[in-house]
Amino acid sequence: MEIKLTQNAGRLDKFVADYLKDEFDFSRSYVQKLIEEGYITVNTQQVSAKYNLLSGDTVVINPKTPEAISAIPQDVKFEIIYQDSDILVVNKPNGLIVHPAAGNRDQTLVNGLLFHIKDLSSIAGKLRPGIVHRLDKMTTGLLMVAKTDQAHKKLTEMLANNQIYKEYLALVHGELASESGLIDAPIGRHKADRKKMTVTDHNSKPAKTHFEVVKKFEHYTLLKCVLETGRTHQIRVHLSFINHPVVGDPLYAFKEDQKDTFGQYLHAQRLKFKHPITGEKLEFYVEIPREFSDKIRELEK
Repeated sequence: MEIKLTQNAGRLDKFVADYLKDEFDFSRSYVQKLIEEGYITVNTQQVSAKYNLLSGDTVVINPKTPEAISAIPQDVKFEIIYQDSDILVVNKPNGLIVHPAAGNRDQTLVNGLLFHIKDLSSIAGKLRPGIVHRLDKMTTGLLMVAKTDQAHKKLTEMLANNQIYKEYLALVHGELASESGLIDAPIGRHKADRKKMTVTDHNSKPAKTHFEVVKKFEHYTLLKCVLETGRTHQIRVHLSFINHPVVGDPLYAFKEDQKDTFGQYLHAQRLKFKHPITGEKLEFYVEIPREFSDKIRELEK
């Protein structure tokens, strides 16, 4: 994987350990070993783990896992919404992890893609073939997948330039005072809990989430959220930041939310973008899952 830095990022070993936290959860010492063995380079050069990363630097990471993890074809269930020779769009169900990692070696979306799809792009590596962007395990809805490297490169570029419209539906705690708004707050790794992200000015990236009230209930609100950026856990972090966390969110909501077997009520319902090869305008929409609609009917009563 290749990362082009837009700001200074501190020591190389710390930056890489944080960057790979979700996928591999490598220790700092193991990352230092990878740097020493040449699996991680800066501007195509092998450097020290102590190297201080600067804006404009290009970091290339070829992660080597301590124990071999391979993505094998498995008959994992998911819905294909659209498919052609370059891309496909899938509807990810609740509870499905996108790709294999140290703690989740199989039964992921990637395992299912390898079983059902003959060709997938290779840019993201052997554990993430075709994966252009991700949804959290408990987030449902639309996800783009690249079948060719050319399509993958273009989609990645479009995501970076905010040329892909991503719309979510979120059920949150509390009743919002405003009917709409913009949450403009930078997101970075939480200092105390490495599994969490947080709004912070320290080692963070700009993040913007637009929201609009769809319906109000007693003690709850249904929101439409549109991403202007795509940071890890962005909607969940931003809504928690304004004291309206996503219902059922096990990380950013309340202890009572951890008891909800469905998980967080967050759904990627709409995607709009130009086809990366043909330029054709594409738009996709999927309804919320049954458990989400049942929850809304329960609140309506």
